[in-house]
Amino acid sequence: MPAIRPRHLCSVAAALALTVAVPATTATAATAADSSAAALREVMFVGNNWDGTADVIKSSGDFGKIGRIDVIPDKDERMAEINADPIKWIYFMAIRNSVGEGHDQFVDDMYSTPDGGSVVVSRPSFADVVSLDLATGEVNWRFPVSGYRADHMAVSPDGKRVAVSASTSNTVHVLDIDTGRELGKFATGDKPHENIFTRDGKYIYNMAIGDVNTQTDAPWLDWTKGDRRITVVDASTYQQVKVIDMRPKLDALGLTDYSDAVRPAVFSPDESKLYFQVSFFNGFFEYDLATEKITRTKTLPKNPATSDDRTTFVNDSRHHGISMSPDGSKLCVAGTMDDYATVVDRTTLQEGPLVTASKPYWATVSGDGTSCVVSESGTDQVTVIDFATGRKQVSVPVGDHPQRVRLGHVEAGWTSPAGG
Repeated sequence: MPAIRPRHLCSVAAALALTVAVPATTATAATAADSSAAALREVMFVGNNWDGTADVIKSSGDFGKIGRIDVIPDKDERMAEINADPIKWIYFMAIRNSVGEGHDQFVDDMYSTPDGGSVVVSRPSFADVVSLDLATGEVNWRFPVSGYRADHMAVSPDGKRVAVSASTSNTVHVLDIDTGRELGKFATGDKPHENIFTRDGKYIYNMAIGDVNTQTDAPWLDWTKGDRRITVVDASTYQQVKVIDMRPKLDALGLTDYSDAVRPAVFSPDESKLYFQVSFFNGFFEYDLATEKITRTKTLPKNPATSDDRTTFVNDSRHHGISMSPDGSKLCVAGTMDDYATVVDRTTLQEGPLVTASKPYWATVSGDGTSCVVSESGTDQVTVIDFATGRKQVSVPVGDHPQRVRLGHVEAGWTSPAGG
């Protein structure tokens, strides 16, 4: 985009002041804002957990690959620290051999900064959050979380704060996205997982899923899984305002054998309903926030080839990944262990075609809002499903074991940094 000379800005401002009586400062600010917006490109970041990269793809259209980022440029330094500390080494190996399924977990979640200049990444095996410069690939800042593992994140509606779950310390840290400075933190249930900011930015919901790596998966051993609850906090003070325990709510419906470990969840557009998945269950629930009751249960088809042995489910998650179309009419569900994804009508709860997908682990919404994008961790690709028809549109190859997929921005004309 050609540079705008100061003399030209003054002429524009003066003309606007004479014709529409708008102050020159307002006109100048609007022009600057338009220029800034025009300089950014909306993309999707796909975190490849096992190889420590993030692919950057188009956010709609053909979802073609734009570039790749190395999210562990400081790997040698981090490994030296881990190898020098026996406790860190034990936890590092425990992550590899449990939740990592024999692999290191190098990227769980990621969000770009509002200016499109950096991407912030949570790295489970390194127990930290880093900001990476998208132009150079270098680390801007690093925040070691409490405990020994970093997990899911959420970004505030204004893009200025990022909340990250520290899963072994039962803590959520809230950081300034530009500096990495801790703005606050709050306690959660056991093994905090998903975080969601409300649309107005006033509250943060955290879902604690308990111990998902034990073999005590039978319903009668459910009590061994720990304190699983939704913690709601004030996003300004980080003080707890509510705890939602799904155990008595499930029991009231006679669902005593169902887990109360809330996994991925999504609000309806008006935030009156919460749709959520739980451990071991092939389906999801609808929860009314005003009445504080589960109002509907949706059981989705099982894959006949999938064993019902709960100990075979990866990290206790039979289905893991749920998103909603912008108009609130459709839900998209990743049937992780059942190897499919499907679009569900929110009014009738009728599912559409079961789109074959290999261990889909996340579901999000395309930039134009018309499609659901799921990560296929079993075949190292992302697959796009049309919300209107429920049918597959395209699959795009990515790196090793894609999990989280997030919308974000890069600067216009961005290309991968060297080494990406």
